[in-house]
Amino acid sequence: MMAPGRRSSTFTRLLRHGFTDPSASERLLDGPELSPVRDDPFLLEALGATADPDLALLGLVRLLEAQPGPTARRELLDTLIAAKPLRDRLLGVLGASAALADHLARHPRDWEALVTYEPRDLHPGVEEFERGLAEAADPVLLRVAYRRCLLSIAARDVCGTTDVAEAAAELADLATATLRAALRLARAAAPGDAALCRLAVVAMGKCGGHELNYVSDVDVIFVGEAVDGADEDKALRAAAKLASHMMRICSETTVEGSIWPVDANLRPEGRNGPLVRSLSSHLAYYQRWAKTWEFQALLKARPVAGDLELGAEYVAAVEPLVWKAAERENFVVDVQRMRRRVVENIPAAEIDRELKLAPGGLRDVEFAVQLLQLVHGRADGSLRSGTTLDALQALAAGGYVGRADATQLDAAYRFLRSMEHRIQLYRLRRTHLVPESEADLRRLGRSLGLRADPVAELGREWKRHAAVVRRLHEKLFYRPLLDAVAQLAPGETRLSAKAARERLVALGYADPAAAMRHLEALASGVSRKAAIQRTLLPVLLGWFADSADPDAGLLNFRKVSDALGKTPWYLRLLRDEGAAAENLARVLSAGRLAPDLLMRAPEAVALLGDGESGRLEPRARGPLEQEILAAVRRAEGAVQAVTAARGVRRRELFRTAAVDIVGSYGTEGQPAEAGQGALVDLVGGAVSDLTAATLAGTLHAVVREGWGDTLPTSFAVIGMGRFGGHELGYGSDADVLFVHEPRDGVDEREATDAANKVVSEMRRLLQIPSADPPLLIDADLRPEGKSGPLVRTLKSYEAYYRRWSLVWEAQALLRAEPVAGDEELGRRFIALVDPLRYPASGLSEEAVREIRRLKARMESERLPRGADPKLHTKLGPGGLSDVEWTVQLLQMRHGASTEGLRTTRTREALAAARAAALMTEEDAATLDEAWVLATRVRNAVMLVRGRAGDTFPSDPRELVAVGRYLGYGPGRVGDMLDDYRRTARLARGVVDELFYGG
Repeated sequence: MMAPGRRSSTFTRLLRHGFTDPSASERLLDGPELSPVRDDPFLLEALGATADPDLALLGLVRLLEAQPGPTARRELLDTLIAAKPLRDRLLGVLGASAALADHLARHPRDWEALVTYEPRDLHPGVEEFERGLAEAADPVLLRVAYRRCLLSIAARDVCGTTDVAEAAAELADLATATLRAALRLARAAAPGDAALCRLAVVAMGKCGGHELNYVSDVDVIFVGEAVDGADEDKALRAAAKLASHMMRICSETTVEGSIWPVDANLRPEGRNGPLVRSLSSHLAYYQRWAKTWEFQALLKARPVAGDLELGAEYVAAVEPLVWKAAERENFVVDVQRMRRRVVENIPAAEIDRELKLAPGGLRDVEFAVQLLQLVHGRADGSLRSGTTLDALQALAAGGYVGRADATQLDAAYRFLRSMEHRIQLYRLRRTHLVPESEADLRRLGRSLGLRADPVAELGREWKRHAAVVRRLHEKLFYRPLLDAVAQLAPGETRLSAKAARERLVALGYADPAAAMRHLEALASGVSRKAAIQRTLLPVLLGWFADSADPDAGLLNFRKVSDALGKTPWYLRLLRDEGAAAENLARVLSAGRLAPDLLMRAPEAVALLGDGESGRLEPRARGPLEQEILAAVRRAEGAVQAVTAARGVRRRELFRTAAVDIVGSYGTEGQPAEAGQGALVDLVGGAVSDLTAATLAGTLHAVVREGWGDTLPTSFAVIGMGRFGGHELGYGSDADVLFVHEPRDGVDEREATDAANKVVSEMRRLLQIPSADPPLLIDADLRPEGKSGPLVRTLKSYEAYYRRWSLVWEAQALLRAEPVAGDEELGRRFIALVDPLRYPASGLSEEAVREIRRLKARMESERLPRGADPKLHTKLGPGGLSDVEWTVQLLQMRHGASTEGLRTTRTREALAAARAAALMTEEDAATLDEAWVLATRVRNAVMLVRGRAGDTFPSDPRELVAVGRYLGYGPGRVGDMLDDYRRTARLARGVVDELFYGG
């Protein structure tokens, strides 16, 4: 008897062999089923070699219990102990698949299918599997026979007799044999239908590609023809009945479960199209209506069942169309759309466990290979394989993919597919999710040969291979382009110049010859600079291709590199700082404004790094103004001082544009900003602060040069319009008023002359032609407009507003805010105008009618001739003017009594109006959405075209670029315009009610 607290030697041995529940396993070993062999060392060793020893032992006991009698049980045990191949196969399956253990328990003699160990048994094909299914006379028996065949495939797989590619090919061959058996049953059930038609079953997807999973939909297309003398319509109806019955035989659940779903949705028109078409009908569809993805799917078409001659005719007929797909007019747009990985439909809780669709998953490898096949397979028949790994090998052999890249990608794909196979094999369920439980991860890791610490090792290996796929997914397209121009490593197979140009066109480059010249200039030679460029460019080219204008991105990158190529920090920044290279690629390919600003001082590239905060962001007003004032004080004379101030402004405009572009496009590490309103506020605030700081510096420079330390009069600049509202765009003028007040003892005329000289000199200095963009000062909102004096004293403003002020002037003052100069004078000016813009008794009915009349006249008179009103962001229905005038009317009516309305900012006033119940939450949201969208469009137009505009550009490429900035992918320009019209139309409805009807 064993002493209390001591463990038996069996318990210890079980732990040593990898059992996780040795107590339960010891009881099973002590049971009557295994008593004859419980001490056999080979059995315990074989169990310990399985993925899950506990599961394998339980499955073995169940299988022994299910044997029909003692003789059968003894036969199984004797064979198990005597024959190592059977022992490894049977226990390997039992330790990897609970589902196949269940099958063996239901069909206890099926273990005999694993006994044979002859050369022809090691790699069976369709013929062998057909023999295995030949006696299945009904769907139930077909399922039993199918799983018996599956048992042998799984046994070879888990024992390492076949690798993952061979196992996938065997699974496809078994699927082929199963489709043939199911069609045989369907024909036998309806001989009349079978006599009327020829029916071909063409495998697609992984089955067609000879790379099927354990559990997967089997994608097919059906082709039907009438036999000689039969009516075509009747024949096609008969073929459709046979096809439907065949699908049900495979898909329906019986007492033996189902086999797998047969999916015919890749057929022309998908679910909406007829299940069976004639060959001519298929061709008519593909020649006229098919999309690029449908030709991509046809890469894997393979006749597998039914009339194989008709299936071969179908494949031969569609093959030329597949290899011409890259010549299609919309191929580039389609490719760009497909290249943008679709992960938003994956639940957030699952994306980190997704093997197939997540970045770095199986789909990335398959898409990359198929795209390269479409581009280069039209001229090179060696690439026309439906099997991913075979095609990848052919691409490497032809120089279309670097050999080292292909080797790494092959290894990563094999590992990920092995994970997928073992996950599905456990329960025979279709899934691409990595399990979460410790036990499942341990079994999965051990099944892949990771035994020391299976869970940790599995996590590391999975992450490593996924990272390889992510890293190579883009480089796969672009690295051979560089090899083609770099002239390195003699003897290495390279892309031909023609193949390189074809690839560039397929990836969106409109001028491949120019692109090749840029690549040659950047990457040729043996210098360290060229070597770093060859490392950077494969990734950069992919980011350029993800934009609306890849050619401009590459050209701009060459210009920046030419300007900074000898600067030691430039390439080091792009290579070593995670965000800098991608930020630069986005900025250089998003339009004209940001690259133009950068080219005037390329060293601003340094701003695109991670920075102290870890992310790119505009600078605050305080530090900006301090920097500009410090530069002004160091300068000799006003011209040099304002030049320095404008240089800071140009640099910070570039920074703001870069933040906007990167936030709109997103990066691999930082998704696009979800709230477009936040980006609008960011740009408006940053540009307004920058303008204010520039004016403050310019004012200081002018005063210092003309009067020393003190001007004879206090002087303040009041921001108006979008400037006062902190809503300036990239191309906005600075709307201002100038106010002054003579200092004690200074004659008013002298003070006014000084103030006028200050304004005149500020305007001149800010517009001197130079490399920096001018800052235009617009004072037309002053009393009496262009006819009135540029500068007034505070008393003059008071007298004018008391006696002559018109309602539009009071409305304009809603945006008044001091931005530069004497702060106390600015505060006094605001105190003066507050009663005008927020009248204590609100607006009279006459004033309301006047505002409405002015608005109506502006709509009819100021809209540019020929412009589409529905797409005009400023004056069109539901545009900026509509929203702002509606908000401003509420401010003038209720501002005196509602503190929240006393703001110069449109969105803040909208929120205050909603909070004060002056409009519904829905109406406020509608107006806010329209105002934000219109502002975003104006910002986009300026970024893309390099000049301001209030409507969508007419140039197709510029229109696409605006769409990309707004979050619309390739081919979605129409959606963008429709969404704008819808948003504006809804806003106009609210304006009609609140502004004109209220």
